[in-house]
Amino acid sequence: MTAAACLLLYSYVVAVVAPRVLPAVTRTGSVPRLAVAVWLLTISTVFASWAASATILLFEVLSQRSHFGRAVVDAHVSAVHDLATGHVGLSLGLLIFSTGALLLLSARVCRSVARSRKHTRRHAHLIRGLGRTVGEWDAVLVDAPERVAYCVAGRRSTVVISSGAVAVLDERHLNAVLAHERAHLAGRHHAILEVTRAISQVLPRVRLFATANVDLARLLEMCADDGAARVHGSGCVLGALVALTGPSPAPAHALGASSVGVLAQRLASPASTAQRVRDRVTLAVVTGGVIATPLTVLVHLPA
Repeated sequence: MTAAACLLLYSYVVAVVAPRVLPAVTRTGSVPRLAVAVWLLTISTVFASWAASATILLFEVLSQRSHFGRAVVDAHVSAVHDLATGHVGLSLGLLIFSTGALLLLSARVCRSVARSRKHTRRHAHLIRGLGRTVGEWDAVLVDAPERVAYCVAGRRSTVVISSGAVAVLDERHLNAVLAHERAHLAGRHHAILEVTRAISQVLPRVRLFATANVDLARLLEMCADDGAARVHGSGCVLGALVALTGPSPAPAHALGASSVGVLAQRLASPASTAQRVRDRVTLAVVTGGVIATPLTVLVHLPA
């Protein structure tokens, strides 16, 4: 049980420390793709630690030579009797609790993701009916005064842009906006946010997941900016973002190109080479710690 307890302690420490450390490291957005990878790795290791703890407890229960250990394998009726009379080992109690919690969490996350995708499909169908497809742009144009551009992923991924946005964008800026949205779709950013959003909704009191959801949304916007900037230049992407600035955010479950603030600042003043190197080294150290700690527990402590 020592290894299982250490893994649970590790996941608790990560859940407390990561929300304080990672946003500070990723604030400049100098290496957004690496930052996204580190966030996803951190979240994954927490869930992997929970699953590994349950697995270790399972093997411990099955290997016990006690009466209850044999009952688990050979006689479910006797196991239920021992459970009812309180003759249950600590390992089995923790196993039942951890397994039940993981199954319940997984079911709720899957249900939340399914609801999000259903809403997205409904919105995409509705927007295609309201707007008209512009083949030259490979996008759906919606007649609306708001300056909005966003993408909706699905079987038929759709880039949506309003007539209000088209009115304030010249051809270069319009192409940059469309490239930004296509970068979201190509990177499957919607899938990442669907899962992190679902986890943060299922476990709203765990700061790690709430912070990760917010920070990942910001970092993925930076990744899309960089994708568009590689084709059209940072200045063009910045001009497009500024032109779209206004009180008209993209709908829920969509990824849009109308955010400014830190996004505009990093395009106007890119991070220096030294800053990028420092951030890469820091994220590499975080990655090493996230991976090495649970591996050390599994290698050096008996289950």
